Amino acid sequence: GDKSITHRAIMLSSIANGPSIINNAHVGKDCLATIQCLKAMGVKIERYNDKVIIHGKGLYGLNSPFDLLDAENSATTVRILSGILSAQNFPSVIFGDTSLAKRPMKRIIDPLTSMGAKINSTYNNDCIPLEISPSRLRGIDYRTPILSAQIKSALLFAGLYADGPTSYTEEYQTRNHTELLMKNFGIDISVEPGERVAVGMVPNASDSDMENGLIGSTIGEHLFYKNVTTTLYPKGEFNGRNIQIPGDMSAAAFVIGAALLIPNSAVKILNVGVNETRDGLLRVLQSMGADITMLNYREHEGESMADLLVRTSELCATTIEGPFIPNIIDEIPMLAVIASLAKGTTIIKDAKELRYKESDRITSTVTNLRSMGVNATETEDGMIIEGTDHLEGAIVGSFMDHRIAMAFSIAGLVAKGETRILNSHCVDISYPNFYDTFMFE
Repeated sequence: GDKSITHRAIMLSSIANGPSIINNAHVGKDCLATIQCLKAMGVKIERYNDKVIIHGKGLYGLNSPFDLLDAENSATTVRILSGILSAQNFPSVIFGDTSLAKRPMKRIIDPLTSMGAKINSTYNNDCIPLEISPSRLRGIDYRTPILSAQIKSALLFAGLYADGPTSYTEEYQTRNHTELLMKNFGIDISVEPGERVAVGMVPNASDSDMENGLIGSTIGEHLFYKNVTTTLYPKGEFNGRNIQIPGDMSAAAFVIGAALLIPNSAVKILNVGVNETRDGLLRVLQSMGADITMLNYREHEGESMADLLVRTSELCATTIEGPFIPNIIDEIPMLAVIASLAKGTTIIKDAKELRYKESDRITSTVTNLRSMGVNATETEDGMIIEGTDHLEGAIVGSFMDHRIAMAFSIAGLVAKGETRILNSHCVDISYPNFYDTFMFE
């Protein structure tokens, strides 16, 4: 199940009236941290494998926790839940592990404070722990300088408690799972898409490659919404409902990568979420020449899903930038591994946000690629990767970052010689059965 949607579904269901059933929920450590935080505030939550039943307490029904709220490694938990905590009639403190303690929280502190929230960073470093005191929230018009669905979601959740509408404008539309879920819960929320802009993606292929049919000289244009404004109108209580979570594109990325790179592969991945704010990986890979076919496309309550048939492909390098980046931010480590075996030089830029993830993913990705024999270079906001014809097995660090560990496990499958991933257990954060899926020794 999709991790981003599951977090939001758990939170919305907890402040709805009555029961909600979440099917195909993500059950990695991050989402379990969200569940534990809400249980600590009196929400009854039952879990049966990937089926979660939440007995919502209503918009104003949460209880003061007896202890600090532990988000463990989950920045999503801290950032979005802070929007809810800001409006409660009790104080709270939310914290997490040493990795999470390094991640920036000023991005939510500032806009929530402008809504009237009282949030204090315990160590005055704009990081957790966050001390949140009771306050009355007001609706605001906010234009974000950072493209982040977590910031957007924090403000929209806070907006449920505000005294008037809350509007959020972003240069390019980020993940819209919160907006779709809120509509399904009957919350009054509207999205003004602004202008529709076409952005082309041109492969970094030589003229001879194009002439020989490795990849076409024109890939076509991809459409993005620009200057999107989402407005929430607070109307009070709402009721619980049943929710079907699509499969997680960010988890599917590793299966897609393995199928593209391992010779003579063909893999069908079922029920993958292909929401247009999350399908950037498919667009980028197809522009590189990937053989990916979308089957059985359907929509359910605003979310799109499909089965993906992926076959081994000869790939060509490309440049990834601009509006593509927020759409694929979690998939870039795997995409970098794929690019390392593509023909030509791949350039990833406008991705400085990677430096503020579980690890500095620009540094950790480039470091590991170089360990495996790839000529890769860090830039301030991305990386340059020169494709090679093979990877060398190596000892690589996970940097305690689940997506780095998984991306370089796939690299290890196609490398010559043994690859050892240090601290590989961190995959439990988002994909607990990752190694079982691939039957790693």
